[in-house]
Amino acid sequence: MAKSVIPGPKRSRGFEPAQFAAYLAGCVSFSYGAACFIRSDLGTDPLDVFALGLLEHLPLTIGIAQALFAALCIAVWSIWNRRRPVFSPFVTFLFCGSMIDVMRAWDLAGLPVPDAALMVLGSLLCAYGSSLIIISGIGIRAMDLLAISMTEHWRWPFWAAKFSTELLLLVSGYLLGGPVGIGTVCFLVVVDLLVQPLMRLNGSVLRLRNVGMPSLSVVRTAA
Repeated sequence: MAKSVIPGPKRSRGFEPAQFAAYLAGCVSFSYGAACFIRSDLGTDPLDVFALGLLEHLPLTIGIAQALFAALCIAVWSIWNRRRPVFSPFVTFLFCGSMIDVMRAWDLAGLPVPDAALMVLGSLLCAYGSSLIIISGIGIRAMDLLAISMTEHWRWPFWAAKFSTELLLLVSGYLLGGPVGIGTVCFLVVVDLLVQPLMRLNGSVLRLRNVGMPSLSVVRTAA
């Protein structure tokens, strides 16, 4: 079974312009979606549920809690795949986090629509942004790296791997005392179940090659 071309120390060739374009578009889409989701004020995503639950027991910040969880995911990915740990997920983490802060400060997500519509729009944009980041093969988010490994080693569909990891994160956060709302459920269902179909859509409609998960690519490359 072919391995995914996941960014790491072993990669020798440079990235193609189309990959960078997909990565940047993915980060912008994900960040704006997250800003819309936060603006709706109808709940938090599973990672924030876990981070806020952890803060009930440890003197941390949300950023530190999320970074520690990302480091754990990368450590598991590294040991599981016998690869050196990668730093690129933290670049995406900081890049998207900074854009979300700017968008919230300028209230760029303050659209004249009901909060429920803003929540759904935010979830859809996060799903599409995640799909672009993954197919770019650049800076894949730590949780998605772990989900990709589950698809490779256990032959699970990507949506099932991502849904199960985030559901576990959600339940753990809830048991720790983190807040759960209708927005949390919306994010879990919409984002986790749509990322894989959107990756295929990017390939079939936009003809973008899936570098992060070649097994799902519908665009063939020359031998």
